[in-house]
This record gives sequence, C-alpha cells and structure tokens, in this order.
Amino acid sequence: MRAVTYTEGSPIDAPGALVDTSFPDPVAGGRDLLVQVQAVSVNPIDTKVRQGAYKQGCEPKVLGWDAAGTVTAVGPEARLFKPGDAVFYAGALDRPGSNAALQCVDERLVGPKPGSLDFAASAALPLTALTAWEMLFDRLDVGRPVPGAAPAILIVGGGGGVGSIAIQLARQLTGLTVIATASRPETAQWCRDLGAHHVVDHGKPLAAEVAALGLGAPGFVFATTGTGAHLPEIIELLAPQGRLGPIDDPATLDVMPLKPKSLSLHWELMFTRSLFRTADMERQHEILTEVSRLIDGGKLRTTVSETFGPINAANLTRAHALIESGRAKGKVVLEGFGG
Repeated sequence: MRAVTYTEGSPIDAPGALVDTSFPDPVAGGRDLLVQVQAVSVNPIDTKVRQGAYKQGCEPKVLGWDAAGTVTAVGPEARLFKPGDAVFYAGALDRPGSNAALQCVDERLVGPKPGSLDFAASAALPLTALTAWEMLFDRLDVGRPVPGAAPAILIVGGGGGVGSIAIQLARQLTGLTVIATASRPETAQWCRDLGAHHVVDHGKPLAAEVAALGLGAPGFVFATTGTGAHLPEIIELLAPQGRLGPIDDPATLDVMPLKPKSLSLHWELMFTRSLFRTADMERQHEILTEVSRLIDGGKLRTTVSETFGPINAANLTRAHALIESGRAKGKVVLEGFGG
C-alpha cells in the first residue's frame, strides 16, 4: 500500500520530514476494520507527533488521525460494520495513522459516514467532533448548571477545527449562550456563521471583552488554544464554581489561582479511551454515529475550509505548515492517492 511516513523530531521544512513510501497491506484482526482510506484531514496532533511531543510507539510511522473511507475487510470479532460500509473515524494514537491507502482501526472508534457528505467533507469531522463532544458533555458536563452563573460558555479559539464544531454542538444541543473568540475579521465571521451568539477578540483582555457583553459571568470556558497565556483572564471572567476545560499543551499551568473561586479543571484528550482501552471505549462509536445523524439531519455542518489535493508528502507538508502557522480556519482536507 502507498503511505506517507515521517521523521520524528523534524521541522516541517527539513528534507525527509514527510516521505512517500509503500508497505505491505495490513491485516484486520480482533475487532479491527481494514479501511480503504478515501480522504483525511490534518490536525495539530499530527504536527505535535511529528515534532516528537507525543511518542506514537508503532511501526510503520504514519501520521493521520482523521479519515473517511470504505471497509474492505473485518476482523474475526468485528460486529458493528461489514465490507462495503462507508465510515469515518479518528483512530488511535498508538497505531499507524490514516496517511496510508489502507488502515486498520478498532471498530469501537468508528462511525458510519454521513450519507449527505462526500468523503472529503466527512474526513474533516471525527477528531474535532469527538474532542468537542467529550469536552462539552463528558468533562464540563454543561447540562449541569453552575449555580448563579450566566448560562453561557466561552469557546477560546472558535475559528479552529475543534472550536468550529464546539460552537455548533453547543448551539444545537444546549441552551447556553455561545461566546466564541477570534482575532481576525474572517475567523470572527466564520464563528458567527457557525452559530456563535457573540464573538470577542482574544487579542484583547478576555475578562473585559466578556463583561462588556452584559451577560454576567459564564459558568463554562472551553479553551482550545492559548490556555497558559489566557489563564489569568479566564479565572477572572469565570463565575465562582465554574468549570474550565482545556485541550492544548501549555508548557506549565499553575492551577492554584483556581482555588479562591473553587473553579474546576477538566482536561480532554480524545485518545484517552483508545490509549487505555477503557471500558467505555465504544462510546466513540456512539458519538460519531450521533454526529453522523445530526449532519444528515441538517443540524451540523462540515468544517472544511481548504482542500489540498491528493494524499502525498508534498501536500501534507503544505498542510502541516499551515497548521503550524496558527492561521488555519476550520479544517484542511486531502483526498485520494492520485498524485
């Protein structure tokens, strides 16, 4: 099979950072599906693993944690899908990724591809939808109000991949007022188009920006980026007993200032269930199945912003560079192995 491998610890402009290559076809075992990958999208986790921040711990070293494709074979214990099914998924951090023509993935991490979307539009969704869903409903528990707080959530980094789907989920599935942050006119409009009630500028002091809306202190903050830099402002703007949920990787995070307000901290890593084979690992199948239903019902939309052509080292290099620039809006997708 064709695949793109990476050199761990390499900057994206280094020769050989990403390389076109080929490997024997993988074989599905246990509850695996063997998927013919039709499209992928690129996430910050791809760049972080390439840079060495996370150890993938598998061979071949293939990045990619978003894919849509067609099941070609199933393992002997698989029961949720059959050959010919169209699926989408984010996969697992400790197995070869989706930047390959064929990929084995545990069916408990897989959902049925939305019928109303093509493969490219579907590939933009799994990792971000799982991250946003798990944060909103499993970690922050937004259905349980914070006493005395404004029924509102601040989503820091609303224009990014996770922020783009979090805005939609919060708007469609909760009664919360959705406040997103964006620092450029085009990303601010993107957030409004996705359903944000208000957009504030994270390039300015966030506490003052939120206070100026006149809503009161929100009970929830979903920090997709810049948590370390924004933490003092987040602590100031959150209501007492409020909940903070970050997903990024600050070098350090001093949580002692959370104590006076009894603020709680809720980390989310979408790979926790697969890394530790948790008892509720199949919950990701259930979430993606529901996301697919919401897409087909017109409640959610894909977050594709750019398509970079076929899946190859050159196009993935372009995508990594854009992600690392911090100026990506929505999701970047690649489709097929045609060049």
